[in-house]
Amino acid sequence: MTMPENLENVVNDFAAAPMELRIELLVEHAENVAPLPARLAEHPELLEQVEECQTPFFLATEVDDDRRVQVWFDCPPEAPTTRGFAGILATGLNGATVEEVLAVPDDFHYAMGLAQAISPLRLRGMDAILFRLKRQLRTA
Repeated sequence: MTMPENLENVVNDFAAAPMELRIELLVEHAENVAPLPARLAEHPELLEQVEECQTPFFLATEVDDDRRVQVWFDCPPEAPTTRGFAGILATGLNGATVEEVLAVPDDFHYAMGLAQAISPLRLRGMDAILFRLKRQLRTA
């Protein structure tokens, strides 16, 4: 599986964790969602809504001159599992190159053991977040 090193580390942490701790780990990653910078917070129209998510979820990607990625997420604290997945993506993808992010397997979360811990509906939301993130990078 090809992934940026930071994302691979997160995946390995989840895979090594006992099943009963995976949801707790996921919720802990919700803390890794940084507040939106003013340029996005003041212009929410710059964020794309991920309509497949059960909760209001928005994202934006930025690419710097070195083709390094920065991802931004806006999702309510009342949605800890979705916010946790956003935190995983922020931790794992920020600073990676566009090529590294595009190479992330669309189903990488299965290697984390999340399919046994959360509902298929939430997994589809996670798939949609990664799909839209990659689509933004392809069109950037």
